[in-house]
Amino acid sequence: MISTSPRWRFLFVVMFGCLVLAAAAPAEAQREFEPLFDKFNFKVEGSWVGLKTEIRLDSELLGQGTTLNFEDDLDLGKYQRIPTLAFEWQIARKHKLGVRWQDIDRGSNTQALTEIRWGNEIIPIDADITLGFDIMQTFIDYAYYPWSKERWAAGFGLGFRWMDLQATLAYHDEGNDVEGSSDIRGSAPLPYVYFEYRRLLSDDWRLITGLGFFYLKIDDIEGGQWIGRAGVEYLAGRRWAFGAAINLSDINVDWKAIATEEEDVLDLALNMAINDFSIFVRVRF
Repeated sequence: MISTSPRWRFLFVVMFGCLVLAAAAPAEAQREFEPLFDKFNFKVEGSWVGLKTEIRLDSELLGQGTTLNFEDDLDLGKYQRIPTLAFEWQIARKHKLGVRWQDIDRGSNTQALTEIRWGNEIIPIDADITLGFDIMQTFIDYAYYPWSKERWAAGFGLGFRWMDLQATLAYHDEGNDVEGSSDIRGSAPLPYVYFEYRRLLSDDWRLITGLGFFYLKIDDIEGGQWIGRAGVEYLAGRRWAFGAAINLSDINVDWKAIATEEEDVLDLALNMAINDFSIFVRVRF
């Protein structure tokens, strides 16, 4: 999926371009913000993700659907290990741009314990269900630091969480010779107000925390979200850093007229928590 996504290709080009520009900058300019900030850094993370997903898919034909907890009702995995990519660019002492990217792809096979209304489909009891659920999310945030000292800084700004979502559900009841499938897709930018605080705990240890939240109603999308981050890292010389972080997020969305593979008009109600613990290595330029 990474290789076929235009947004992923654009993100890669931006990251590569920033890397080249940072490498070409004069050495003294690169060190101007250290060690509290880096002029530019690229981070590779190993993330242990915990997920909770509740979805209801309504239709004009059948009305309100069944609220499904994908992890409990459809046996979708609650935990997953994935790679995460991120970079930060300190444009000036008081201005920073950050990007963080994840792709979470899960699947399950289970059996319906009760009748399920899913969009225009009615899934009978005991039907075999196959579910594929993919979330690609990119956090892009800008922070301005009105308070920037030698050993600590605090700031605020704006960000958005671009989310691509795809859910494919298929069922088959061999006894009653009934089967069907539904494939829903959607993409949306979900903005937030962002706050950040960072501090040098010592000459070699750095703490970075962040908080974002927002409520939005625009066109066919209404909902709210919050995100929280806290990480500590060891600065191993001028080029490297190693650390660990906790990233929390929760989102509630009512999404009208979402597209499906069959070109039906469906409404989506989504409540989702995506939390991860990550260990990382950071390359500092």
